[in-house]
Amino acid sequence: MPMYRLTTHSAIADIPADQWNRLAGDDSPFLRHEFLDAMERHGCVGESLGWLPRHLALQDADGHLVAAAPCYLKFNSYGEFVFDWSWADAYRRKGLRYYPKLVIASPYTPATGPRLLTGDSPARKEHARALIQGAIRVAEEAGVSSMHWLFTAEDEQALLEGQGLLGRVGCQFHWHNRGYNSFEDYLGTFTAEKRKKVKRERRRVVESGVRIRRIPGNAVTEAEWATFHRLYCDAFDKRGGIPTFSLPFFQAIGETMGESLLLVLAEYGNDIVAAAFNLVGTRSLYGRHWGCFKDFHSLHFEACYYQGLDYCIENGLTRFEPGAQGEHKVSRGFLPTPTWSAHWIADPAFRDAIARFVTLEAEGMDDYIAEMQAHSPYRRDSSAAADPASAGRDST
Repeated sequence: MPMYRLTTHSAIADIPADQWNRLAGDDSPFLRHEFLDAMERHGCVGESLGWLPRHLALQDADGHLVAAAPCYLKFNSYGEFVFDWSWADAYRRKGLRYYPKLVIASPYTPATGPRLLTGDSPARKEHARALIQGAIRVAEEAGVSSMHWLFTAEDEQALLEGQGLLGRVGCQFHWHNRGYNSFEDYLGTFTAEKRKKVKRERRRVVESGVRIRRIPGNAVTEAEWATFHRLYCDAFDKRGGIPTFSLPFFQAIGETMGESLLLVLAEYGNDIVAAAFNLVGTRSLYGRHWGCFKDFHSLHFEACYYQGLDYCIENGLTRFEPGAQGEHKVSRGFLPTPTWSAHWIADPAFRDAIARFVTLEAEGMDDYIAEMQAHSPYRRDSSAAADPASAGRDST
């Protein structure tokens, strides 16, 4: 790469925030410099959690930052949501070391977005290719087993595969705004049975006496952040997981990027009993975390899905990604959508084996997406019934 110089950084703070954010764009708040920096400053990543920052920065011959990538040296597969446990086990059974590996993603965030941060430069494809080639050299020099680009956007997935990386397909359930004027307008695209079910769920929450408030991150009080964090930790404790985001992290991003956060609080009497945490881009909403102290019928659907849909419609957002997994989302209007990742494997024999695996996996995923699409709640004569996201790569 004679025209470019690639450097690695063990702290995002080494890279100027304005330059990083210019490359990251405005629709992926989980890639903002403030978000990544808050994780590093407040103990959400690091050696104890197996996420060591190794961010990539590509400069041109004049020293200008033209591309970047959020990169981490990983010693486990926790918090990635593109599962490779079986790959690690195969390496172990062959007496080889799978960890450490390199992962290019926003930690603990299964949301689609750019991973080749190139901004809107006319030369962005050239810069992206140079970044990919440089990243592979970094991986080779580090002696890692592999490098993984997770939840990529459509155009960069093609670039990554064009550079010889293995493409892998997954599935989430996303919603697309068809220019709805109101939630009622949206429900008008449902079959009568599914429309009745959603209305009944929303009515049950009201009848239970629970009140819902939507609060932008820069208006959340210190006490509300503290209560939300207890809810967040409680949810992980119930599932046997690790609540990696600390209270100071949430407080920090509330101060530095509060306009890109949305907290949905559910109150009963004088108490907050549940909450849902969302990230807000200029075009998309990303549902991330939920917790509840007390169960109320349909409250999860109201706080995590219906309030988000209301927000998207009211604010003209075009997409809503409510998080990983969850087939129950289909009946509420979130259709199966392919997600993508790209993988560089150092060992030639394992690369061939993994290539066969992802090919077979993709065939099964196609069948699964078709099966889930068959449960769509939309009327056949509705434009939403033939959502293109269910038939191809989802572009951001």
